[in-house]
Amino acid sequence: MKVPNQQKAMCCDGLEKGQGILIVRFDKIILAGLTILAVSGCARDGALDVSSGVGVSVTRTGCPAVAVPDHTGDITVFNPTSSTDASAIDVVANITNVRSTCNGEGARIYTEATFDIYGSRTNPRGSRTVTVPYFSTVLQGGTAVVAKRVKTVTLQFADGQYRASTSAKAGSYIDAAAARLPEDVVERLTRRRKPGDPDAALDPLADPAIRAQVNRSTFELLIGFQLTSAQLQYNATR
Repeated sequence: MKVPNQQKAMCCDGLEKGQGILIVRFDKIILAGLTILAVSGCARDGALDVSSGVGVSVTRTGCPAVAVPDHTGDITVFNPTSSTDASAIDVVANITNVRSTCNGEGARIYTEATFDIYGSRTNPRGSRTVTVPYFSTVLQGGTAVVAKRVKTVTLQFADGQYRASTSAKAGSYIDAAAARLPEDVVERLTRRRKPGDPDAALDPLADPAIRAQVNRSTFELLIGFQLTSAQLQYNATR
């Protein structure tokens, strides 16, 4: 499998703010066929909304979805670095237990994600410190990189131990106004439709203008290891 250049720009060395888009990534949440509620309390999330004829109730907030993109949730270090044989694997680390909190009050929405990193090594002799980089990227509309930060996290292996773990976090700010849907779009999405209405069977998101506005108001906080091109290629093709 050949990794697209856009994916390399997303999670690998050399990305600056505003450059690159993500093509290969976690499955997008398709909103078609859903009844998007402007405010909570109308129906329970995930429940069938028979009052409007058809659909599933979903409460939309300005908080970004938090996820780990495809092929960036683990990193493999080889020794020697020129080999990718199983016998040359030195250290493997994985991102897991991703959790997030969001404060949607005020003009800026702040989201913080915490996660665990578990590492393993093939040679347990001696204590060892392994530092690996990770990124956090704010994505708008599924394509536009709004911001990116790269940090490092350290795994400390004790003498005789194969495994080590640590925790890390990432945060993001987004403009609340940019995450807010215009009132006319909200009205189109939430208007109750009854059987027999001319547009009863029409999905508002089938309208390119409505879908584009929803996309522009949708943000994601993506977290993963900052990989070299070779490491990304290995993850995508193994």
